[in-house]
Amino acid sequence: MQIIRWTGGGFGMAAHNYDGDMLTDEVAQVHRSPGFITSNLIGKRDDGTMIKEFEASHGTVADLWEAHLRGEETSMNPLGMVEAVIGALDHSAALEEQAGGPSADAMKKYTTTLRKAMHNTFRYGQGTRDMSGPEGLTTEQFVDKVADRLSRYLEGGDEVINNVVKPDPRFRRNFDVDEEAVKVMFSEYDTDQSGSISFDEFLVMTHKLGIAPKSIEKANEFKKDDERDSDAAATSGSA
Repeated sequence: MQIIRWTGGGFGMAAHNYDGDMLTDEVAQVHRSPGFITSNLIGKRDDGTMIKEFEASHGTVADLWEAHLRGEETSMNPLGMVEAVIGALDHSAALEEQAGGPSADAMKKYTTTLRKAMHNTFRYGQGTRDMSGPEGLTTEQFVDKVADRLSRYLEGGDEVINNVVKPDPRFRRNFDVDEEAVKVMFSEYDTDQSGSISFDEFLVMTHKLGIAPKSIEKANEFKKDDERDSDAAATSGSA
């Protein structure tokens, strides 16, 4: 239940191997796609050195691989897999740094830039079909977009994303909204039939549906009125 509630992140979980696999799968699905998250195993050697292993929570995606071998078009979200590779490279860089090696900074720069390139590609609405619906990119098209963006970033280029594209919730597997019923409801509260709901109409709608935030001031007034009525009833009963 907490996984469903804490969708904003900011928490950690420690679990045994199989439990961790299940939990990361659930977290990924809550956030729309099993391609969105990695599963990380962390331990220590006898000498205290950290041991870290990373994998994509979706595993090997055997069905899409078989489709690829048959020459069929696929649209695999590789984010979880690439994040696993980035995690492994970052851990390798940390070990390199501890050993005084020369390549740690270059490795960390590459992984940081790769992550930025991938995330920005999704933010621009250039994602795979699990995120962008039927108009989303194929596996190869998405890889090409990320590669182009990565090359530009590594060469010192940058870009400002002014309009982050949010995924259409209608493409989620658990989207079970009756759109025709919603249209009827919308028409009921769009009292002037303008095709949009004004603030006043929205205010009436949220109040009628019982979802409007309550006024603390009003609630305190009602509470005082109830207390006065209770006191009056008690006094009358005593008399």
